[in-house]
Parts: sequence; structure tokens; C-alpha cells
Amino acid sequence: MLKLGGWRLEPRPEPSRALVFAVSVGAVLAALFVTGLIFWAYGHNPVTAYRDIFVSTLGNFRGFAEVLRKTIPLLLAGVGLVLAFHAQFWNIGAEGQILAGAVAASGVALFVPVGAPWLLILMFAAGFLGGAVWGLLPALLKVRLGVSEIITTLMLNYVALYGVQYLIYGPWKGLSTRGMPISDTFVPAAWLPTLTGTRLHWPTLLLGVLLAGAVLFLLTKTTLGFETRVLGQSPKAARYAGINLGRTTALLVLVAAGAAGLAGVGEVAGLHHRLVEPAQLSLGYGYTAIIVALLARGNPLAVVLTALLLGWVSATGDVVRVTLRLPAEITGVISGLILLFLLASEPLLRYRWRRVGREAIPVPVTAPVQEGGR
Repeated sequence: MLKLGGWRLEPRPEPSRALVFAVSVGAVLAALFVTGLIFWAYGHNPVTAYRDIFVSTLGNFRGFAEVLRKTIPLLLAGVGLVLAFHAQFWNIGAEGQILAGAVAASGVALFVPVGAPWLLILMFAAGFLGGAVWGLLPALLKVRLGVSEIITTLMLNYVALYGVQYLIYGPWKGLSTRGMPISDTFVPAAWLPTLTGTRLHWPTLLLGVLLAGAVLFLLTKTTLGFETRVLGQSPKAARYAGINLGRTTALLVLVAAGAAGLAGVGEVAGLHHRLVEPAQLSLGYGYTAIIVALLARGNPLAVVLTALLLGWVSATGDVVRVTLRLPAEITGVISGLILLFLLASEPLLRYRWRRVGREAIPVPVTAPVQEGGR
């Protein structure tokens, strides 16, 4: 390994939880520091800018409710991605799976004549299945043909996007929408309840927290969770242990993609109450959820905190645009900086500098000369 003076760079044993937490927090703080420099470059005092942002988002009930609303899809999709990443299935398709879940739930709300509460139950079931099916194809292609899931899941995002546009411009276009590309409004039985005076559909938030606990239980207390951990550490060892890699991967992806589909249900049933443009359904939640999952370091319960953090970042867009008069897209800059510093901090968890003492200098030993040996 690399040596520098009296120090040597060597692989680090399993990092402690305290170190993982400190490195992750450091990455977030570094991203916020660089964002502060951006505020300063635009002529804003970073301290004042952050004070205004915190007061508007966390300093009052409605602002905090909006943060929680932005957290919901990140939480559901993020928990699913943690599960997929445990199995070394690099799912980049949560964005499309959210849209697929929204379409499936909208189809139930628009065309299934069922009353409350069964209509909402069917919508959530359909949304889960819609997202799961959207993730199953890349899983089968990887298991059967060895096709990279990174490519297939990413491509299916665009298929889902154009699929939603086809529906709202075509067969599902509302009859009373005055030409706007949206579906008809759902019946009231298909609406999720919200906290008074806010847009926070709390049943979906509760569902996300329960799902995080369920995934933790699955990973730590079930046979499937054991198979997942073995598969994530070494596919060769999993195959040697008799684990069916195809079946295990497919089951995990179905659950992971289905969780993202639930996020789509929350958006149409709790916020829009109709099927709308893809850019309004998912504001890049599927891609931001990747950062949520990476920042959680594989812990489903940690996703609750990391989703809340990125939900806060997403909710700052309106404050940045109205109060600071800066582009709302700066929230994407903050998310990107968090990902950048998160990836840059990985060597701190994999390697360490260790002080080494001076190595003893061997003293040459000469054989004694025997008398008469000339």
C-alpha cells in the first residue's frame, strides 16, 4: 500500500456506525457549505439565506407539513431502492415505477365502480402491482440474459413518461377539462385524507414509515433477508449455498419496485386527484430517491431521516424562488452536491492511514573464519 513518511494507507476493517454517521453528516454539511458559497456569489448572505429557508420550511406548521409531503415519495421509493441495492440490483428506474403506480391507481379510480373504503384499497394494491410489474422486466432480463439493469431500468423511465402522456392526451383525457392534458377528477372516495390546511396526505406517510420497519424485519429476521444479505455480499457464495439467485432477485425487485409504485398512488390520490403530466406527478423523486438510499447506507430505518433531509431540500425551492429570487432549480444543485460529496467520502470508509514504526535494519552476520582454513 501507499506509504507517506511514517504513515501507511491500508484497507480499513468494517467501519463503525459512528464513523459511517460522521462521514455521511460531513458530506451533507460540505454540500450545504458549497451551496452557501453559491448564495454568496449571487449577493446573498449565506447565514441570512439559510435562516430564511429554515424559518419558512421548519419554523411553522404549514411549512413543515410541506416538507413532510415532499418526503413521502422519497421515503417509499428510497426504502424500495435500499432493498434492491442489498441484492446488488442497481435500480435506476424508480421514476418510471412511480409513474406506473400512478397510472394503475388512476385506472382503478376512473373505471372501477367501487365505493369507499375499498376503492382506495384497490388503488394502493393496483399501484403496488403496477410498479412491481414495471420493475420485473429488467429483473428477468438480468437474471435470464445478463442484461445490465442500469440500462433497462433507466430506459423504462422514458417509456413510462411517454405512456402517461399518451393516456392524458388520448384515451384518458378528461371530458370536462377544456382541452387540458389531464384526466377527469376522481370521485371523492378515491381521495386520501389530508391534514387540515395542508396538502399532507398522512396515510401515505404512515405507510412509508411502516414499510421501512417491514423491510428492516425482512432483512434481519426472515429467510429471504438472509438470502438477500448473502447475495449482496457474494453471488458466488449464494450460488454455492444453494440460493436460487433468479427467484430471490425477482422477489426483491417486485417488492422494491412496488414500493415506488405506492409513491405514485399517493401523488394521484392525495394531491392531484387525477392523472396529470409526468413532470407534475414526479418531480424527479425517483432519481432523488437514489441519493436517499445511498445516504442511508443500506439501513431501511435510516431512510426515514435521509428522506426527510432530501424532502426538506426539495421544499426549499419555493423559498429560494420567492424570498431569495433565485432559480428553484438550485434544489437540484444541493441534491447533486450531496451525492458528489457522498461518493467522494467513500474512500474514508474503505481505507485508513496507519502510523508505522521504523523497520529494524538487519545486521549482516559473517561466518567465523576457521583456523587453518586458508
